Amino acid sequence: MASRKMDTSVLFTSLYAVCEQAVAALSEEPNEMAGDSAKRLIEVVTLIHQHGRGLEPVIAGFTATFHHFDFDPLVPGNGYRSLVKVVRSCLLHIIQKGRYITTNCRKLLFRAPHNTKEMEAYCSALCQLRALLYLAQRLLHDNDQGDLYFQKEGGLSAIFTQEYASMYKACFYGRCLGFQFSPAIRPFLQTVVTGLVSFGENYKKHKSLFVEAGGITQYGVAASSFFTSGKYVVDPELRGTEYERAIQNMDMQFWKTFWNLSETELISGLASIMSVQVQVNRTLSVPPMSFLLPLASDPQLSVTVAPPVAHCGPGPVNMRLISHKLLEGQNSEEMLAFSHTEGTPISMSLGLTKPSPPSPWLLVHFHGGGFVAHTSKSHENYLKSWAQDLGMPILSVDYSLAPEAPFPRALEECFYAYCWALKHCHLLGSTAERVCLAGDSAGGNLCITVAMRAMSQGVRVPDGIMAAYPATLLTTYASPSRLLTLIDPLLPLGVIYKCLSAYAGTEPQTGTSETEGTMKTPTDTVSSPPSDPSQDQTSQDPGSEKHQAENPSEGSVVPPSGWEEYPEGFRPLRSEQLADISLRCSPINRNPYVSPLLAPDSMLQGLPPVHIVACALDAMLDDSVMFARRLRRLQQPVTLCVVEDLPHGFLCLQHCKETQEANSICVARIREVFSQRHGNTNQDAPPALGETNPETDSSNEEWTRNTGGRELAAGDGQNR
Repeated sequence: MASRKMDTSVLFTSLYAVCEQAVAALSEEPNEMAGDSAKRLIEVVTLIHQHGRGLEPVIAGFTATFHHFDFDPLVPGNGYRSLVKVVRSCLLHIIQKGRYITTNCRKLLFRAPHNTKEMEAYCSALCQLRALLYLAQRLLHDNDQGDLYFQKEGGLSAIFTQEYASMYKACFYGRCLGFQFSPAIRPFLQTVVTGLVSFGENYKKHKSLFVEAGGITQYGVAASSFFTSGKYVVDPELRGTEYERAIQNMDMQFWKTFWNLSETELISGLASIMSVQVQVNRTLSVPPMSFLLPLASDPQLSVTVAPPVAHCGPGPVNMRLISHKLLEGQNSEEMLAFSHTEGTPISMSLGLTKPSPPSPWLLVHFHGGGFVAHTSKSHENYLKSWAQDLGMPILSVDYSLAPEAPFPRALEECFYAYCWALKHCHLLGSTAERVCLAGDSAGGNLCITVAMRAMSQGVRVPDGIMAAYPATLLTTYASPSRLLTLIDPLLPLGVIYKCLSAYAGTEPQTGTSETEGTMKTPTDTVSSPPSDPSQDQTSQDPGSEKHQAENPSEGSVVPPSGWEEYPEGFRPLRSEQLADISLRCSPINRNPYVSPLLAPDSMLQGLPPVHIVACALDAMLDDSVMFARRLRRLQQPVTLCVVEDLPHGFLCLQHCKETQEANSICVARIREVFSQRHGNTNQDAPPALGETNPETDSSNEEWTRNTGGRELAAGDGQNR
């Protein structure tokens, strides 16, 4: 505790010293070229200093208490910690830039305008982070003891939504983009954000053609966007402004179209070239036919597994089979009737390749994508790697997507695919002596709910679950980690709400609101912080509360009376363009098969071992922490590992050392499922090809130490 307080004190002492030194250096007689910029820099640095004075006691308070919300003492991680970590990261960037300014401001080649814009951006970011901490203070005060969520649709949850709708966000997508993540991730984020705003610019021009021509127009717009992206690369402020506009009001069709660009032939083809080569990569189409499975409690009896019918009626269930080696059954005539091959056609080498014996293990995978986007094709690069490392077949399910196929269609298809795999494992190259479910984000949710469905239907329950950054609470409940949606370029709150509404079936499938697809220009006053920190910015902003109250028809968001969460003299920066983030609340969002965190104890007791790999900077972190704590209270086997400095969706970002190490943790968790011994099973889990068993392999121990192995080992020791 004392060391944490000391770290906080040292950090703020350094900030104050750097601010004072920078002001002193800039206050010397400036040269003519840098005069105005130097004056502006002094104003910004002074404001940063004052923000620091306001933040220091708040950070110290959280630092003294956030450990109470951890899963256990050896697995530190929760939304309060994450908010403090993000503020520290912002302050460290400011300190570094302040030292550079102090040292170089008198030099001839010092770029005063550039450095002024840099400091203005981080000053704006610090102001907004300060507002988030005040909101988090209210959560800490009002929540039940030890609870990370305010479990009501109104109250604090509504206040957070209202604040998000009007708070300025562009600074987090311009010069400050991805400052909280590992440096290796930032170029990817810049590419995504630049690509999105370019795509959005062309999407508005050709929106009607998307509906009529579909994918053809999608490729054309993507190509034309490439030629308009340059201006967003060289102008971070423009990029941030345009990205804020996009996340405020773009409709679901836009987001589905953009996210699915990763599945276009060009992008997927390039990714496939760089991925691990496998001998089997087949897409399967299983017709909607009922079949029997043994009853888990009495194998002499049977359970009828019916095909999915919700919303769309009976229809085939699509899947993808990936196997590093050709295994027995995968080239059978019965299997070929379900499938066609992608990549190198196996049918050309059937007579030359002798199948290997079937694996005793089977991995069933459900992809992420917010329930609205992606297929297994977007995730096959890391699945190919898993198939090689684990030496077992992987069946990934291409479930139907919302809003066209809302809940429970995806769950029905995933459960049907899981049962089909158990019955037809001999076609997949496995004897299915042990079966693991794995998924990320929305797929992690489906892993848990499929296991719950298996228990309720009386069929065999999987032997374990590996869920990466799963969504376990699909409601509007506020939590400290969900405050991070204000700054996260990959998970803005408005987009999350659209996904939740789509999955619940409350998102309109056609047509948009009057503001959707349009982008209003925000006022210039929010692009830089005011020079006087006591100035109430909303009083001069056309998007202020006063203006909104007078014009409620403009999508206004008026905080309720008695809203006094910000200290006197402080107000966050406001954006004129209000976010359209209304979530049409539905009892479906609280259905246990939609939000397993809300499931009664009886539906969670009996789940197989659950291994959760979460991200410290993910808006869904509290979903993982609270669900792991819930299972532990029920004495269910559960482990939790929290990886640092990576965004939500890291499994699809296997381009740097940090994401590859996090991927290795997921693989290790899957291995654990196959290494656990139950009943008469005495076989060890399969080592990675070319490796020894991870329990004794020194190289495995080394990456464990380097990537959070203390957390991983702690979870194992406590929960087995």
